[in-house]
Amino acid sequence: MSKHFRVSGHLSTKLNESGVRVSSVLERAGLPSGLLDQPRILVTTEEFFALWRGIGQVSPDPAIGLVLGTAAKSEHFDPMVLAALSTGSFGDAMRQLARYKQLSCPEEVVLERDDAEWAIQFRWLLANEVEPAVLTDLCFAWVLSIARHGTGMRISPVRLELQRPRANARILERHFGCPVVFGAARNAIVFRASDAELRFVTRNAELLAMLAPQLDEELKQYKGEESFTEGVRATIQRKLTGSRPKMQEIARELHISSRTLQRRLQDAGSSFQKALEEARHQLARHYLTNSLLELSETAHLLGYEDSNSFVRAFRIWEGVPPAHWRGRSGRRRRRRYRSSM
Repeated sequence: MSKHFRVSGHLSTKLNESGVRVSSVLERAGLPSGLLDQPRILVTTEEFFALWRGIGQVSPDPAIGLVLGTAAKSEHFDPMVLAALSTGSFGDAMRQLARYKQLSCPEEVVLERDDAEWAIQFRWLLANEVEPAVLTDLCFAWVLSIARHGTGMRISPVRLELQRPRANARILERHFGCPVVFGAARNAIVFRASDAELRFVTRNAELLAMLAPQLDEELKQYKGEESFTEGVRATIQRKLTGSRPKMQEIARELHISSRTLQRRLQDAGSSFQKALEEARHQLARHYLTNSLLELSETAHLLGYEDSNSFVRAFRIWEGVPPAHWRGRSGRRRRRRYRSSM
């Protein structure tokens, strides 16, 4: 998993076109004044959040995230999105985007579908705080833009779920064409399950055949740059869904033997148990910061037998119980929210 976000070089142009002074944004965010002038812009999660928080604070437009996340013309899409638009359906596009997101950032696109609904969420894997509201708006506007452009229809979600307090409800409802639930347990854009099967009028097998190998090669190179230990942690996190994954299971996922897995971790100065605890620690911070899950539910998702085991482990990681850490994180979040008003 990459530890950095790659910021588009076109962001400065988009901000200027939207009447937002880049220098003011960077100053407010506490970032270097020439950051967006670099040919390759890489930032940490903390810097990425600070950047988008700064945009929200400097812009007088409460819909700035929606504006920046909406592209009306195909020439404004990057190769990753063009490849997604060349697939056969909305579902295919989002699955491809979820895969290629690994190219640029420590972010996961989570797709959850049942018989009735299809929810799309963005998970910030290295975040120690909730993402800025303007970034949430941008991400969901980006998904809607892809859906409408690809299908050629003015498709609307069933609803938008936002963790933040009620604000700018009419703007959001008008843009997404659906009800908005504030104070929700998660940030999610929810479509009908059948919407995933909507065919794309933009599908283009020839363009996809040109773009996909290029992106696959970049993905291959990226994975080669990723440390083995980071890859093991990322694989463990994908398997932490209510049970503790065994070494043999992770080795199978990585297409190596358990013996090789153990040896390569030792060569990197780590071990399977250490990688497991690091994966749990990272996910625990995410769950406590970005959800309203009970401690018992969090413990279950992290593969602990009971809440007490989770609490003991969290004390070792952070020096305080998880409830105390969550309360402290919540107070920081509320202060930041008030400062952005």
